[in-house]
Formats: sequence, C-alpha cells, structure tokens
Amino acid sequence: MSNIFIILAGGINKRLNSKIPKPYIKINNKELLQYSIDAANSVKDINKILIIYNKKHFKFLKDKKFNKFIKIIGGKNRAESAYNALKKIKKYNCKNILIHDAARPNISAVLIKKTLLSLKKNRTAIPSIKINDSTKIKIKSSIENMDRNKLYITQTPQGFRFKDIYNLNLKFFDKNISDDSSLYIDNQKKINLIKGDEDNFKITSNNDLLLFKKIKKQKNHFGLGYDIHKLELGRNLYLGGLLIPFHSGLKGHSDGDVIIHSLIDSVLGACKLKDIGTLFSDKDSKFKNIRSTKLLKKVLNLIKLKGYEINNIDINVITQKPKINKYRNKIINSISKLCNIYPKQINIKGKTTEKLGLIGKEKAIAAEVITSVSKYDE
Repeated sequence: MSNIFIILAGGINKRLNSKIPKPYIKINNKELLQYSIDAANSVKDINKILIIYNKKHFKFLKDKKFNKFIKIIGGKNRAESAYNALKKIKKYNCKNILIHDAARPNISAVLIKKTLLSLKKNRTAIPSIKINDSTKIKIKSSIENMDRNKLYITQTPQGFRFKDIYNLNLKFFDKNISDDSSLYIDNQKKINLIKGDEDNFKITSNNDLLLFKKIKKQKNHFGLGYDIHKLELGRNLYLGGLLIPFHSGLKGHSDGDVIIHSLIDSVLGACKLKDIGTLFSDKDSKFKNIRSTKLLKKVLNLIKLKGYEINNIDINVITQKPKINKYRNKIINSISKLCNIYPKQINIKGKTTEKLGLIGKEKAIAAEVITSVSKYDE
C-alpha cells in the first residue's frame, strides 16, 4: 500500500461559537469533515483514509460507512493523535502518509495530487503560502519589523515518508505541536515546501465559517437518463443491480437493467460526459451479457477522477408487472452500495402506463432517472 490519508478530527471548539463539534458542523447539508473525506476519496492514488476522532464525538461517526476508511480514537493532543494513527497503520507497510486537519474543509483534490507528486522526489511535502501583509513581532515591550519575504504559512495535508514521521512521533508523541512539520524543524530535519492554496484556509472562527459558506454556495448539476427494454421469457430480470424473481427478463446487449442504464446516462449527463452508448457500445463483444453494475462502477470511477460527487438520485420505474414497491428498499440499498452514498439520497417511484402500450401489455419495462451532482473543485 503506497499512500494513506489521515484526517485529524479530534479537536474541540475553543474559538468557534457552536454546540456541535467543528468537524460535524454542516454546510450545504454536508459536514465539514465530509468535504475532506470526499476530496481524498476522489484521488485514486489514496489507498486508505483514517479518521482520528474524539471518543466523545463517536455518535457523529457511527453511521458513516465508506469503502476505504478507518476510524481511530485520538489522543490528548495533536502529536499523540497522529501517533495513534501511525501505530494503527504500521501493519499496512505504506510508503507515504498525508496528514490533514478536518478544520481545512476546502482542501482540493488538486492539492492532494500535488503533495503526492512532490513525495516522489522528496521525503516531505509541506503546502505553504507566502505572507503578503506587512508583519511585526512583539518582544516584551518592543515592536519590531519582520521580513515578510522569509515568512510562510504552512497548510495541510502535509506529506511524509511513513518511516520518518513514525520514528519522530515515537519519540515526541507527548509534545504539543501546531503541525506535523514542526517535529522535523525542531529536530533539525529538512522540510520541502510546495505551493499551497489560498482557498485552503483553516476554520477557527465564525467569520471563517461564513466565508466557507459563501465559497460552497451550492453548485449543482443535473442529468436525465431514460431506457426501455423488452421482456423476454427465461431471462434473469435485473433492476437496480438486484435479481428480481420473475418469469421474464429484459432483453439487451448487457443484462438489460433499465434502472442502472438510466442511472449511468443521468450521471454522465450531469457531468457532461456524453452517454452510455458512447462509452459502452452495443457493437462491442466484450460488453455482451455484462452485468450493468460493472459498467456503473466504471462510470463512477470516471466521475470521481473528474472531481464530481453524487448528491441525490430520483428514479421512476415504469412497469405493469412486477410491482416495484415490494422491492423498493432492496433496490435502494443496492444502489446505495454501488454508488457509495446513503440510502436517504435515493428515491424510487413505481409507475404503470394504465395497461397502455408495450409496458401496459407486460412486454417491456422502462426507467427514467434524474441525478444531481456537485463538483469538488468548483
């Protein structure tokens, strides 16, 4: 395993006027912590994500389920929290560690990739930005000027070789530090600065929170998908990735799953990535009788690389028989697992054609899907 992304989310609100712990405050119906998770999850070279949390806040995390992340209880300070994480992942034999503050929810996938790229040549990669304002320092009763050309603000995620950062934390896990690169500097070890991101600011006050709200003003994109297939006696019937007991199945080049096909088209449409026929031609033999869920996974990987995430899915299944209501929750759970989203983000409605046309004569099934997506780096 090459790269592990650690998110420190165990702090308490000292300067923020909120009863809810900072990582779990919601902006646009999404927790601050979730923004960092989504950014890291969108980078294919991140193999695993670790959430370091305060055990008093477990109720906010207990229902979170994602493919590649682990929850670990934090320590009494930042260094001990990082050390707890490093001990846990020692068994994975990873090369690089990225340590990020949940208090920086405006992290971009671009900065994560830039940090990983720097680690290919350097043992550390510390995002930083130059200070543009005139700066002073107070020494006792004296105020003196500082050379701003020599001053930098460091950000997260900070990248390190696992062995290096583990050995430092082993010795100094009880030390009170402001960031992980401080351990290197305090021990006369070199760090490598890379260009950070002005928008990757830390939320410490209510004003910071208001600024983040403005930046993350909802920018949704919508896509519409539609598909219809004839029913054929003796074929398996798949709807939403679920095998439905029925005497007939949907005829198609693949398994004919009209829900998944419509979902794929709606996702591609929302992300402006053409359509299912362009990506998976019915003239290509390698897609003959393929499960549509495999095609959906390919599309989901594609949109993740492009920086999109699914917000909501609304599905109409148009069928005389079988009746959808009986399988509604199972189909929702199936799509939830496939798309790595919560069931509450999915809605399914069963419709008939009042016995009109092919569908009304129980000779076909159709589906239409509207999907809403957001883009990480907008």
